[in-house]
Amino acid sequence: MVKPTIILSAAAMASCAYAFAPPQVVSRNNLVPSSTAMQASRRDLFIRAGSTAFVTLTTSTMNSSPAFAAGTSPPTAEEIERIKIGYKNIQYLLENWEKETTVCRENGGECKRDADAVRRYLGLRSTTDPLFQIEKVFAKVKYMDDIDVDKLEQFFEATEDWNTAMNMSNSMAFISQFGEYNPGGGKDEVLKYLNEAEKQVILAEKALKVILDCVTSSPQ
Repeated sequence: MVKPTIILSAAAMASCAYAFAPPQVVSRNNLVPSSTAMQASRRDLFIRAGSTAFVTLTTSTMNSSPAFAAGTSPPTAEEIERIKIGYKNIQYLLENWEKETTVCRENGGECKRDADAVRRYLGLRSTTDPLFQIEKVFAKVKYMDDIDVDKLEQFFEATEDWNTAMNMSNSMAFISQFGEYNPGGGKDEVLKYLNEAEKQVILAEKALKVILDCVTSSPQ
């Protein structure tokens, strides 16, 4: 069981995720799908509501990533591809969890569990990682012309879930990396927090799947 002090620390690191709340979406019963005027109205609602919500997301992200800057144009094909690649990479991580979180010394040396791979797969280690500052891409989604507006609420909820799971995964992985050296720590502590990180990566993978579905599916 995770210590309360650790949970409070991790929760503090992830608190910025809860600052983002999905806006209220106009019921489709009040809209006429076949009407061009009504579709334009929904588009205007999407832009205005998305702008408000992503201002909050941008502000919270800037606290941890000063380089963050929201875009003013829709995501490029390359940026959408980054989400696809990042999602596949996270799937691979989960399918090969023990292998990817184990590091062995050369020439048959000692092997030990290492959570650094978790942070790398989530785009938290290098600017070349597909998911590095992927929130920038999420912030551009509101400018997409072919977004399915009916999935707007799902998209907002998924980005919130992603942000929370990413922060918690990062926290648990970081603690795990130093678990062996902390007072009272050891290999068991490393494994305990590594397992907690895995739970959060599973949640991150689910959220990213929803996000990917929202940005790659066209309205019917």
